[in-house]
Amino acid sequence: MTTTASPPGQPGLQPVIRTSIAGASVADLARTHGTPLYVYDAEMIRRRCRDLAAWDTVRFAQKACSNLAVLALMRGEGVMVDAVSTGEIHRALAAGYAPHAAPGVGGDGLPPVHPIVYTADIFDRESLDAVAKLGIHVNCGSADMIEQLAERVPGAGITLRVNPGFGHGHSQKTNTGGEGSKHGIWHEEIPDVLRRAEWAGLAVTGLHMHIGSGADLAHLAEVAGALERVALEIGRSLTTISAGGGLPVPYKPGEVHADLSGYFTLWDAVRKRLEERFGHRLRLEIEPGRYLTAESGFVITEVRAVKKQGGRKYLLVDAGFNTLARPVLYGSYHPMSLCPADPRATAAATEDVAVGGPLCESGDIFTQTDGGFVATRALPTAAVGDLLVIEIAGAYGFVMASNYNSKPLPAEVLVDGGVARLVRRRQTPEDLVRGETV
Repeated sequence: MTTTASPPGQPGLQPVIRTSIAGASVADLARTHGTPLYVYDAEMIRRRCRDLAAWDTVRFAQKACSNLAVLALMRGEGVMVDAVSTGEIHRALAAGYAPHAAPGVGGDGLPPVHPIVYTADIFDRESLDAVAKLGIHVNCGSADMIEQLAERVPGAGITLRVNPGFGHGHSQKTNTGGEGSKHGIWHEEIPDVLRRAEWAGLAVTGLHMHIGSGADLAHLAEVAGALERVALEIGRSLTTISAGGGLPVPYKPGEVHADLSGYFTLWDAVRKRLEERFGHRLRLEIEPGRYLTAESGFVITEVRAVKKQGGRKYLLVDAGFNTLARPVLYGSYHPMSLCPADPRATAAATEDVAVGGPLCESGDIFTQTDGGFVATRALPTAAVGDLLVIEIAGAYGFVMASNYNSKPLPAEVLVDGGVARLVRRRQTPEDLVRGETV
């Protein structure tokens, strides 16, 4: 529960005290599993999956949150999965996904859906071995991948990931389109790439575009027109078109969710025009990552020191950018709330504080803006032993965690129906040196 619905740090509004996550006590979670700790709300993930039920296929970009329990939950919701490495292919198989689609046409008249798609700009040798051995469908982000796949899997169908010449995202580092991005096949090279695919004996059956993570809906809508133009160049070999991902998630006060109904209507119109042109059905996919898991995730961390540096007050917690890297990488904003050690405490007294971690790095600050400038957040007055909860941390959170400063990776817990289940144990110091020799 929370004492107020107002987001923490919003000017003029009382910040949040949070005592539970999805019906599980924050204090009990920390006591049982230690801190820092990742916690996921299973019902929130299900809700976000069902938000996209209008699409023929929802394909989860598992790089956002690849815990096996989360992947299995997605599979239970009928969500397919995208893999960007051999390790992610292995994760998808371990979570119960089949490596490839059954042949034939489904009862809905659509072409079969690929349970796993390998999406990348290159094949490393392990990933090429894996897709060839397992029969996994490939989304090619470079022309060189076409010949490399043809040598191992003659006659395969492939998807082309096309860079439309423009991109957008919440940070330049998450922009995946335009000349500044390494991703995808440049749109002007499509005729040459089609000739190379034909020469190699591969059929282009899918088309995929993705311009950036956290892009606004206006920029996402531009992708539809660009994809339609490229689809007409490719022709009727296409059986699947993918709108990619990038659906924005509201992190800051005042931000809202995208108009999903309007976005689907836009893409469905593109699909219908192409179906009329090609004379057969097309499968319409969307490939979200952040949208499905961001809001489900929380980091619970303990306040270990309160100190003043000149006129600025700092709360120092036991999580750092080794735990959650988004603030140091992108200057990302995450809502925060407090779970006081004293259950009788209220949010009546508040103060502006900077929140930092334990690492031997000046950049180890959770309240920073793009460029590394330290900012402050209005939070209830905190003391050592209180728990700070960093919210909307379920995407690009644990998956980007590291062992920097030889810090063990945190545990992960999935809360479903108020019941908390450990889905990854905390690393131990012994785990840190396993595989090393003197």
